[in-house]
Amino acid sequence: MYVKSRHKKSLFFLLILLSISLSGCFQWAARAKNKLPNQTALNQTYSYKGKVLIIGAGAAGLAAAKVLEQNNIDYVILEASNCFGGRLKKDSTLADFPIDMGAEWIHSHPNALNVLKGKKATAKIHEELIPYHLDSALKWDNKRLKGVKKSYLDFYYNFISESKFKRSTWYDFVKVNLAQNVDHKIIYNTNVQEINYEEDQVIVKTESGIVYNADRVLVTVSIGVLKSNHISFIPKINRKKQKAVDAITFRKGFKVALKFSKKFYPDVIQCKAKNGERTFYDIAFKKEAKTHVLGFLCVGSEVSRYSALPTEKDVIVELIRELDNMFNGQASRYYTGEYAYENWGENQFIQGTWTQAFQEKRRHLKQLNKSLEQRVYFAGEINDPYKQMGVPGAILSGYSAIHQLLTDKN
Repeated sequence: MYVKSRHKKSLFFLLILLSISLSGCFQWAARAKNKLPNQTALNQTYSYKGKVLIIGAGAAGLAAAKVLEQNNIDYVILEASNCFGGRLKKDSTLADFPIDMGAEWIHSHPNALNVLKGKKATAKIHEELIPYHLDSALKWDNKRLKGVKKSYLDFYYNFISESKFKRSTWYDFVKVNLAQNVDHKIIYNTNVQEINYEEDQVIVKTESGIVYNADRVLVTVSIGVLKSNHISFIPKINRKKQKAVDAITFRKGFKVALKFSKKFYPDVIQCKAKNGERTFYDIAFKKEAKTHVLGFLCVGSEVSRYSALPTEKDVIVELIRELDNMFNGQASRYYTGEYAYENWGENQFIQGTWTQAFQEKRRHLKQLNKSLEQRVYFAGEINDPYKQMGVPGAILSGYSAIHQLLTDKN
């Protein structure tokens, strides 16, 4: 009786501690269904007569562009890289299913997908989704593996529900619902270096020396690019806004997908991490796939243990070595030699992984959404006014910012 009582008590306190640690995001993401807007800029009409310049062809920029396209408003998108999507990327070669090498999880309630497409939230969802509720998980303290009780997993995923696409990706969703409508207006390989908003016309200068003029500009580059001062603003961003930009946490990180001939691992292996995240996870989780692909996500200061290695292949060798230590050499035995690797922290046009707005100060978030003299506006994951996070947050911020841009009166 005493042992049972003690076990129940320890479990009770553990669940309380877990709920406290999660309470900061209680009103965000999947639990913020009530924050979803009844309609977005997609459901409205605009009669704006000026020219708009969008900087960045990520989810936020593409969302804003779709609104402009629908309303026959003059616009152009300047994209620094050679492709659209921002932190979205798809690999179709490694497995018998497409792999998201960028954003992967749907942290929002599935109804958000309808809202992103301009439909009612309560409409039937046509995307096939997988509820992300783990059946098995292990913890690795760099010496031994330890099991995670199913009751803990059930508590966590009942509290924070998530899902993933079963046969498609976030990249596909954005391509079909946003990019294919506006791709003809994207100018690729156009690296913006300066935005001058001193006069009525905003002047945008690029690395190649080409200059673009517009009545209003929407900046949708990552917060990492803003933090790096890669783009110069004339006049300079005011002190409060710059302080807000500097305050946002945007950690370095990379993602790996490793292919194996046999599955020898659980759904997730959470590795000990001092400041950040180091996690192996089954990318093929409930996808009914024949291919076995284990993902690895590394974020924060943990990245340094791998960035010191000479090459990308050395990183892969190190990951296989770590897995061998956990599973008695099975990683080497079943590894096919095939992998996909994406280092978002080292991408000069991204410079990080993701933001978590629920951990940021409200006054900073408010400053980030303020325009510069009603000429330069901002959108992106961190600018999400509806508390959805991730890709849904980025898209909704694009709709929100473009509405503000098109309706503000000078």
